[in-house]
Amino acid sequence: MELIVRAVDVGSGNTKFVTGISGADIRCASFPSVAYPSSADTSAMPAAEKRKTVCIPVGSLFYEVGPDIHLAADTFRAKQLHDEYTESPEYMALLRGALSMMKVPHIDLLVVGLPVALLALKKAALEKAMTGSHEIAAGRTLTVRKALAVAQPQGALVHYAAEHEKMASIGTEQSLVIDPGSRTFDWLVCRGMRLVQKQSHSINRGMSDVLRLMAAEISKDIGTPYRDYDAIDLALRTGKAPVIFQKPYDMKRHLPIAESVAQQAVSTMRQWIETPESLQNIILVGGGAFLFKKAVKAAFPKHRIHEVKEPLYANVRGFQLAGQNYALTSLATPAPSDRAPGGGA
Repeated sequence: MELIVRAVDVGSGNTKFVTGISGADIRCASFPSVAYPSSADTSAMPAAEKRKTVCIPVGSLFYEVGPDIHLAADTFRAKQLHDEYTESPEYMALLRGALSMMKVPHIDLLVVGLPVALLALKKAALEKAMTGSHEIAAGRTLTVRKALAVAQPQGALVHYAAEHEKMASIGTEQSLVIDPGSRTFDWLVCRGMRLVQKQSHSINRGMSDVLRLMAAEISKDIGTPYRDYDAIDLALRTGKAPVIFQKPYDMKRHLPIAESVAQQAVSTMRQWIETPESLQNIILVGGGAFLFKKAVKAAFPKHRIHEVKEPLYANVRGFQLAGQNYALTSLATPAPSDRAPGGGA
């Protein structure tokens, strides 16, 4: 019997999770971090209306979560953008939604992440909340035997080291991991895999700020409130103009606003880093990596900035690898024979 190790990264923008492992390949999926509340179980809808969501009971309410949540949530985008997020019913609904989509009988070790600034404060409480029995549908439960909370960008460092076959050498190197997310801009200075706490932090400056500012500029320009943040996000990522009032809208003139958010965040980070010349690896990850790259390159002109494939999943893939290593070294197995970590695919 293999130990089942899984990882979830509940971000403010997207909830990312591991769906399976085959060899070195870690398969991931994601859905928007929107939990739509309802007083009744919506999974009993007529089949014709079925959408790719699950209905999770938390407290006295049900929360619908999943890839098709935009079909349920209308314009009510209940994104929880605050520091108590991990204690909210919405967080629990998103986490349990990810667990229900993993299709596993139980989880021996679940790895989750926290923003750097909240790690010391929230780690113990989050691990406790994650451990035990979770109701993942009406009448269906899944048990998590042990939970481990780590700093979100620490996952990316593990993933980077594995992807670049640097697991052996990275232990003696100094690294900076930069993770622009939806709500927070996190950075982590590490000696080897150990966090240098006094140089690592997170600030509330992320992609959600960029999207809000861009929407305000577009609203001023078109003379009516514009709040289609998803359309702005897609346009920034693809370079394709969003369609407003049936016409492609040129957003290029508003780009300096987006870049100013990145510059502010990066210059704050730069003040925390004591000896940038000693950094051997600077790794840029996260859903906002594409927009922050220019500001990061300008702040570290003499360094090479490393990126990873699929930066959105860098943290959760690293959580999975860290969990597998932890299970191998620290989780005692009942049978002396051949219980191997790594999670059944």
